[in-house]
Amino acid sequence: MDPGNGDTGEPFKRLFFALDCAPQQRRAIARWRSELELKSARPVPSANFHLTLMFVGAAGTAQLPAILAGAAGVKVAGEPLTVVLDRLQVWRPAKALVLVPSQTPAALRQLAYALQQAMLALGFTEDPRDYRPHLTLVRDYRGSEPEALVPAEFVLRARHFTLFESRKGQYWPLAQWPL
Repeated sequence: MDPGNGDTGEPFKRLFFALDCAPQQRRAIARWRSELELKSARPVPSANFHLTLMFVGAAGTAQLPAILAGAAGVKVAGEPLTVVLDRLQVWRPAKALVLVPSQTPAALRQLAYALQQAMLALGFTEDPRDYRPHLTLVRDYRGSEPEALVPAEFVLRARHFTLFESRKGQYWPLAQWPL
């Protein structure tokens, strides 16, 4: 279901929940990515690096208060969340090169599931596949997995989760909640 479709004529926003990366971490990941010497792909701007929790999709602007209230009601562990991004993968159907954790923390899965449940109550459903945490490095990637001179090991320490709006290739934080 896509409650924010254009059938009503209401303005809408493309929304997603994510864990943001700190500026120094963005720079480190971008440097590491540049050492992969990728030739035929579209690099994701480092300002857009994040770990997606849930893609909400198109939501009518009138739904935003309910989305914010739903996210505010999500129960969290009450401590920072640590995720180690240590594996490089090619996601062929998505044509993306991504960083993923070899071990997904239970608290990360619980947060993603709690957000899905909160948004489901508002009529938003996510793709029924299992949650696959990832940070997208490049889009339109068609090659094999590149050889990294230095293994990936980026430790993402999140103290909050954020609702972002995707607008013209840039991600704008709308609200955040502490972990």
